[in-house]
Amino acid sequence: MNISTPTPEDAAADTFHPLFADAPRSVEFNKLRKRLLRNMRQAIDDFAMVEPGQRWLVGLSGGKDSFGLLALLMDLKWRGLLPVDLLACNLDQGQPSFPKHILPDWLSKNGIAHRIEYQDTYSVVTDKIPENRTYCSLCSRLRRGHLYRVAREEGCSALVLGHHREDILETFFMNLFHGGRLAAMPPKLLNDEGDVLVLRPLSYCAENDLGKFASAMRFPIIPCDLCGSQDGLQRNAMKAMLADIEHRMPGRKDTMIRALTTVRPSHLLDRSLFDFAGLQPSVKDQ
Repeated sequence: MNISTPTPEDAAADTFHPLFADAPRSVEFNKLRKRLLRNMRQAIDDFAMVEPGQRWLVGLSGGKDSFGLLALLMDLKWRGLLPVDLLACNLDQGQPSFPKHILPDWLSKNGIAHRIEYQDTYSVVTDKIPENRTYCSLCSRLRRGHLYRVAREEGCSALVLGHHREDILETFFMNLFHGGRLAAMPPKLLNDEGDVLVLRPLSYCAENDLGKFASAMRFPIIPCDLCGSQDGLQRNAMKAMLADIEHRMPGRKDTMIRALTTVRPSHLLDRSLFDFAGLQPSVKDQ
């Protein structure tokens, strides 16, 4: 389903979800919000994410990206541009000093349907991974497994995550430099069991825009004390490299995202994608 076609609801600039009641009314914020919504809608359309009547489980970690994802999805739905049901879900992983009240209080205050799921993955991760190693990979796998289960229990066809443009580019370069393969983070993916879609509507959205949006909306951000406190992650190195490239050559991040949508197998080296053996010059009649 294409959701980019303008509608009367879309034209109403003052039509907001109640989440935006205290948002800035400045021209700058309005442009930021519209840019994020435009990029989100483009990704939703480009990758055919919407099937009317579906139910989506929206992962809410408490970080700026997941808050922005949920707010923008609620805004689209409020204006009749997203014909799916939304259920926000936070997975409390048992991290020390995690403020358990913040997310349920905020969700209830804003009238957002939600589920808080407690699973002590923190103890599992810290038991399996030495202190001098990074926890992110195992933590992510455990978290994703529980979210798939919750999606099934709640009758949701899709798990919706807040990964953005920079996440995709960082993953691409991590795979290129460390994994020896050309792979990124797809905007739409079917899980291994084949029963839950993973959707990333923020795939075209810039992390910097999401940071500005979160600050303006004054979301109650919860830092990740489990993995965010660790230094020297490969992803941090990719982030720094991309930031340096963007600083030296503005606009390169958008160019790189476009490159990931325009692949030419005949100009790469993967023999499973292109029949190099069968590539022969045509014989001209003498």
